[in-house]
Amino acid sequence: MDMQFLTDFFMWCSIINGGLLLFWAGFIMFAPNLVYQLQTKWVPISRDTFNVAMYSFLGLFKIIFLMFNLVPYLSLLLIG
Repeated sequence: MDMQFLTDFFMWCSIINGGLLLFWAGFIMFAPNLVYQLQTKWVPISRDTFNVAMYSFLGLFKIIFLMFNLVPYLSLLLIG
């Protein structure tokens, strides 16, 4: 593996995971009732617990995205 391959790999990982993060956050912001209704068909959960869980998972995904996708991509850009 060369530097260009790794840079391209992390670029596409960042684009895909950033898109998923924006998609998920958009769904939670603009259609929270739809998401809640879809999820409670599988798991009975209160609305307050659902809000905490979604906010927590969104925050965790954002941290993982930054640490494992965006930071390596930016460091490879700086090195290269």
